[in-house]
Amino acid sequence: MIVGLIGHPVAHSQSPRMQQAAFATVGLLDWRYELWDTPAEALAARLDDVRRRADIAGGNVTVPHKQAVLPFLDEVTADARAIGAVNTLFKRAGRLWGDNTDWVGFLADLDFHGVTVDAGTRALVLGAGGSARAVVYALRARGAQVWIYNRSFERAQALAEAFGREGCEPVETPAAPACRSATLVVNCTPVGMWPAVDASPWPQELPFPARAVLYDLIYRPAVTALMGQARAAGARAIGGAGMLAEQGAAAFARWTGIPAARVSTVMREALNHA
Repeated sequence: MIVGLIGHPVAHSQSPRMQQAAFATVGLLDWRYELWDTPAEALAARLDDVRRRADIAGGNVTVPHKQAVLPFLDEVTADARAIGAVNTLFKRAGRLWGDNTDWVGFLADLDFHGVTVDAGTRALVLGAGGSARAVVYALRARGAQVWIYNRSFERAQALAEAFGREGCEPVETPAAPACRSATLVVNCTPVGMWPAVDASPWPQELPFPARAVLYDLIYRPAVTALMGQARAAGARAIGGAGMLAEQGAAAFARWTGIPAARVSTVMREALNHA
């Protein structure tokens, strides 16, 4: 069986490495994970191919298609519908389903690192795309107060409104007075991702809150420029490799029926080795 990653670009992805390690661990030696670079104009045809081919079990979806895939799916899980973005595709009874495992992976990795998210958490989310939607959903599920900053204030506003604006507000700058009390900062933008590793979404002139934990969804490079800024300010910084492994394990369970807990450690080890 085949699964793959739909996005544009996808050459940088480490998903094949960790998924192949998981397939080998559970004895699915005839399964393989591929990279399916898919520009926007080819998205409909790609999803039709996934639906039609009996040798494809499903796949993952990454930027810039996590929201764009929705009109092309037969069914969407309740979580993905609430988030408004899909990162996992699977088949049931000939129908192509969309799910979102990003939010599960995000919370699982915070738990792994001993970072508590609850009603006392004050989180600043950078970005308003598909990953940000999953992160906001996860944070609100645990009762956190959330502020959203995006270069386009209108997009931040739209994301906050999608979650009811109750405990979720847009801000025009990360320097907004409310954000100074943030205990958690989450980068959901691609700024700082390889190959533009010197870039950061955090303004150089703005001190990073030293008492906050930074979680950067980017995993390549392992230490981003933003993580460097946070650590220089005395803050704790965590990269996104663990979230990648945890969301990947949840997707693996959708395709194979094998519990995520059986492969999450193997996926983490594969990424660490990479």
